[in-house]
Amino acid sequence: MNGPYIVGVTGGSASGKTLFLKKLAKQFKENELCIVSQDNYYKPRELQPLDEEGIPNFDTPFSIDSALFAADLNELKHGRSVTRPRYTFNNPAAPQETLVFKPAPVIIVEGIFVFYYPDLAGQFDLKIFIDAREHVKLSRRIRRDQEERGYSVEDVLYRYEKHVAPTYEKYIAPLKYEADLVIPNNRGFDAALGVLSAFFRKKIEE
Repeated sequence: MNGPYIVGVTGGSASGKTLFLKKLAKQFKENELCIVSQDNYYKPRELQPLDEEGIPNFDTPFSIDSALFAADLNELKHGRSVTRPRYTFNNPAAPQETLVFKPAPVIIVEGIFVFYYPDLAGQFDLKIFIDAREHVKLSRRIRRDQEERGYSVEDVLYRYEKHVAPTYEKYIAPLKYEADLVIPNNRGFDAALGVLSAFFRKKIEE
């Protein structure tokens, strides 16, 4: 294999991408797999687009510094490590942390818009779409945003109705048809996890 094998993983918010990739990463050594998340490339809050109520909308393709994201991926492809501050989703209780991404035989690029940006999507050798029904994603989003990001239920529901759902229909759902593999995640994904683990192991051995 000439250069790393680049994988793009996308899907709607709370479709289960993060959990899937955490379980996948446990199947490999640290130097075999590198996972880079779109979440760490949000533009500052003051540069986020506003909705009709003047509330920052973090669920648009324009919320992400896609040029920096693509540049960092290029660094990894050429064997150079990358550092980024972990994004805390404006949660003042979250600890500050610097992330270090190291080159690896398989590099996974994850995020809801990674298929949307041509400078990212054009580098993927494999495109994976993780899918789930709307009511499943909403339930997961409520739990996650309350527990991890300190949002109230009212805030989560407002953002889901005004930001998340329209963004999914406009920018994310149409790109499902560009995926090489669609993984349903309404009740679990163990079978797909096993298949991909074996496939990536083969790529690493090459």
